Amino acid sequence: MLGALSAAGLALSLIVSPAFSTPPPPDKIVIDVVTVNGSGCPAGTAAVAVSADNTAFTVTYSKFLAQVGVGAAPTDFRKNCQLSLRVHVPQGFTYAIAQADYRGFAHLEKGASALERANYYFQGNSPTAYVNHSFSGPADNDWQTTDRTDVAQLVYQPCGEERNFNINAELRVSAGTSDPKTTTSFITMDSTDGSISTTYHFAWKSCPA
Repeated sequence: MLGALSAAGLALSLIVSPAFSTPPPPDKIVIDVVTVNGSGCPAGTAAVAVSADNTAFTVTYSKFLAQVGVGAAPTDFRKNCQLSLRVHVPQGFTYAIAQADYRGFAHLEKGASALERANYYFQGNSPTAYVNHSFSGPADNDWQTTDRTDVAQLVYQPCGEERNFNINAELRVSAGTSDPKTTTSFITMDSTDGSISTTYHFAWKSCPA
């Protein structure tokens, strides 16, 4: 069943970040987008912003949509986006990504299904296993998923180093037993007004002096 949002235009500043023992650094965090690749995020269609309290950053997409059926190309059933980010943090701190919140909209005919999945890793490290979230038709609603990492399993950027943080996100949709000749099913990680974002929550840690 799809998780319902009250409206696609909700302000995502209302999201509450998980609580961790080390408060975020007071100085401004800067994130540089090093590379953006993938069929789900053509050039100029993904934007990154840091929250004012340094607890999270958001990625907003405007072309991240997978679809099958009437009007869809054969390759449209799968869309992906690979982001490589350089997070500049104040001296004496390091970070991990503790939680990721994904949102979008899905229209799935009866018998159709969809998949949202993602993994994450720092430059030089092995990627984490994909976290998969499945949806089944019939559905015509906003959706929301959350990936959480246990505190004991958090992977922090090595203190004193700057390594790119990589995010691989993917959407897939399958016609299943629905009729792709007469219907269209799709899942998207965007919205017409650009207000639907994915949110990545920081866990901060102080580095040894």
